[in-house]
Amino acid sequence: MLTPFDYVAVPSSLDGFRREVRTFLDQELADLPAHVRARSWMGTSIDFSRKLAKRGWLGLTIPTSHGGAGKDFFARYVLSEELLVSGAPVAAHWIADRQSGPLIMRYGTEQQKQFYVPKICQAEAFFCIGMSEPNSGSDLASIRTRAERNADGWLLNGSKIWTTNAHHCHFMIALVRTSGQPADKHNGLSQLIVDLSKPGVTIRPITDMAGDAHFNEVFFDNVQLDADALIGMEGQGWEQCTAELAFERSGPERIYSSMVLLDAWAQELRSQDCQDADAQRLLGSLLAELCALRGMSLSVTDQLVQGFSPAVEASVVKDYGTDFEQRVIRDIGQWIGEHPEFAVSGELMKVLAYLEQMGVTFSLRGGTREILRGIIARGLALR
Repeated sequence: MLTPFDYVAVPSSLDGFRREVRTFLDQELADLPAHVRARSWMGTSIDFSRKLAKRGWLGLTIPTSHGGAGKDFFARYVLSEELLVSGAPVAAHWIADRQSGPLIMRYGTEQQKQFYVPKICQAEAFFCIGMSEPNSGSDLASIRTRAERNADGWLLNGSKIWTTNAHHCHFMIALVRTSGQPADKHNGLSQLIVDLSKPGVTIRPITDMAGDAHFNEVFFDNVQLDADALIGMEGQGWEQCTAELAFERSGPERIYSSMVLLDAWAQELRSQDCQDADAQRLLGSLLAELCALRGMSLSVTDQLVQGFSPAVEASVVKDYGTDFEQRVIRDIGQWIGEHPEFAVSGELMKVLAYLEQMGVTFSLRGGTREILRGIIARGLALR
């Protein structure tokens, strides 16, 4: 069921934390050009991730008993918002911090918690997500990668695709079939922690149109995993996967992927004292929509703080948010094309060119529009 998006403000007690983060980022990113910052949470810098860890800014919501800061989701929202708006290179730690750590804390054994979670908080263990597979499209329940029990634990065979940052990661949390057949859909699915350094694991980066290689194919050929690789109970994988996707879809990263472009364009409008009425209307409408989206995202964060799992609400924000991110690119690009008299800097054009190539992926990652709208329809009892 879909709950109302109530107005929620970030607690004023976090104002000092926001200033501290912003000062740190101003110093760290001062020499980073806009077209590099436009990659934002697709940009990888292990050194930067470890600087965050030294400040105690990874694992903010993880209990102090397991190496985290023991803060709530609003603190993490503030940090995430500042990182993404500034275009910080956060891809190395992002998935581990956002969802792998919380997932292990929720479903893992105490041994798994003690082994993996402190490493995540120290930026010593980076995780990727093994969900999508070749020939499965958006139907995660049809996956064919299989793990069979044997005397030593689990024998893993199969492949994953579009695995973000796998070539920079130490571990993967993989959704695999441990019983039954693909026709059984959700039944028989489990999640395993895969050490990507094990024999039989092959990772092949996929170069995109922008010349980057964020995505990967990952192949498993008789990969032997220990018995304790299983997270939670066997057959519980779909429930866990749904909870994990709620973490993935509820954050501000589904709003701010185009913010470096919006900021760079606004700065050039100011520097040239542009009085064009169309530009002012477009800038105002985009900022107004951003405010509404941010309010919805904060409402989802409030539900996480209260202990709920807002899968439907997070899907609404993700669907609306990625549409907004793509329209920022289209609308600014169209305005520039219609105003040849406006002197566009080379840096702004680099940012626009990159996002025009990558923007199409915004509505694919974390669940396609069709999948999200199916979740929303079920939440509204429409199907």
